[in-house]
Amino acid sequence: MTRRHDAPRKRGHRTPLYDPDIPTPTHAERARTLVGAGGRGTLCTAHSEHEGHPYGSLVTFGVLDGRPVFLISALAEHTRNVRQEPRASLVVAEEGDGDALAMGRVTLVGIMEEIPEGDALQAARAAYLEANPGASYYIDFRDFSLWQLDVSSVRYIGGYGRMSWVEGPQWSSADPDPIRSVADRIIQHMNDDHEEALTLCTKAFSLAQEFEAVVMTQVDRYGFEVSVRTAEGPRPVRIAFPEEIGTAGEARVQLVALTKTARSQLAESSST
Repeated sequence: MTRRHDAPRKRGHRTPLYDPDIPTPTHAERARTLVGAGGRGTLCTAHSEHEGHPYGSLVTFGVLDGRPVFLISALAEHTRNVRQEPRASLVVAEEGDGDALAMGRVTLVGIMEEIPEGDALQAARAAYLEANPGASYYIDFRDFSLWQLDVSSVRYIGGYGRMSWVEGPQWSSADPDPIRSVADRIIQHMNDDHEEALTLCTKAFSLAQEFEAVVMTQVDRYGFEVSVRTAEGPRPVRIAFPEEIGTAGEARVQLVALTKTARSQLAESSST
């Protein structure tokens, strides 16, 4: 299925350097990827004693069918809070260096539910332990129980100028990006060893022609993004893969193919 870019198409008064309609992860997919890679966040509940004031607490979680799963103690403030008022939110932020407000973050809004005995509890237990294996020694303590957040809507912010509300059905049906776990390695490899390839692809497949440097900033199943340093400052460029990918090996094949095509196209245009 083809995905389309759903970020704002205007960046101030400047014309984008690439076609904004090329295949791009939806905000639902970006949010699922960010949450799936997180494993910890801030659970926001209404305090049961302090007049319902918002109360934030650090929690760890797993994800099962789009629902965050928590292992929480009966002694915790947030457990007492959700027993009285089940409406809650989970905030998950992308980690990394640099401007924190330029990075992604997600707020999941929904209802907290304690998971009853049965198959659902076993599945939730497995999902939590997959994300938090260190909890295996206390997960069966009697004062701990597994809860889940039944997500009704999601606020996704991918940095400056990229944000939207994602409704529950969109969130539930979206898939995390399959190469998220290897994306950082691909990005580092391309920036360290293949600047020429990035330059060729940028010039062949975008409007960016005059720039001092190019750096890959993101890669996903549909393509990759670079930042080019121009006379106007840094500008983003997105380049689509010919085919959707699912592994690091497939990413390599597509990047090599794009580089060969770019080199051929640029050589042909320079000779005419």
